[in-house]
Amino acid sequence: MPVEIIRCLADNYAYLVHDPASGETTLIDAPEAAPILQRLTDKGWSLTRIYITHHHWDHVDGLADILSAAPAEVWGNGADAHRLPPLDHAFAPGDTLPGGAVVFDAPGHTIGHVAFHYAAEKALFTADSLMTHGCGRLFEGTADQMFDTIATFAALPDDTRIFSGHDYAKANLAFAAPYADPAALAARLAELPGLAARGEPTTGTTLASERLLNPYLRCHLPEVAEAAGLPGASPRAVLAEIRRRKDAA
Repeated sequence: MPVEIIRCLADNYAYLVHDPASGETTLIDAPEAAPILQRLTDKGWSLTRIYITHHHWDHVDGLADILSAAPAEVWGNGADAHRLPPLDHAFAPGDTLPGGAVVFDAPGHTIGHVAFHYAAEKALFTADSLMTHGCGRLFEGTADQMFDTIATFAALPDDTRIFSGHDYAKANLAFAAPYADPAALAARLAELPGLAARGEPTTGTTLASERLLNPYLRCHLPEVAEAAGLPGASPRAVLAEIRRRKDAA
């Protein structure tokens, strides 16, 4: 199934997952209505449903205007329904949703955050949990929760594509440099300016690539613990320290 990557607001991403066989189209997050509606028009697709990853305004603010122009079912985490927009359907982590997405519990950035895994498409929509070359700020959750969330993702196959909620790749990579594989870092640093010049997205990297670049997927490596000034520390302690440093950067 094709994945359409849509830039929204200043640095958000939204996604359309389209099934050519059924004609159904799923929107993942709704930061801003206009670019999403325009992409639907350009592709000639009708919106079937909307999946919400978490309650933050920059993932839901476009919802009302989208629904006015393209009525669709809204799905969200039942445990977080009290602060999500009105839902037509509530799900729980572990559920398999229409279109084939499996809901992963993904706390850390927020308590009720979820991710959506399409195994057949080798696609994981992580929003503000695992991000391109980084992870989301711990607004509500703990470093332990984020560690467990990322460990769940890390168990997926290497060719899984990671579709995150923001284009923070440049800043994340600059911070990640001391913890990254040097060869992979050099290659990605050379690639990013071209992507920016062409207006191409930075999201959709593979899990294999992120294992080389993303410090939060590398906390088990002795060289990363050394770079964090924590030789011999547990991976959990290394993640917590690296995230603390990112928050202070």
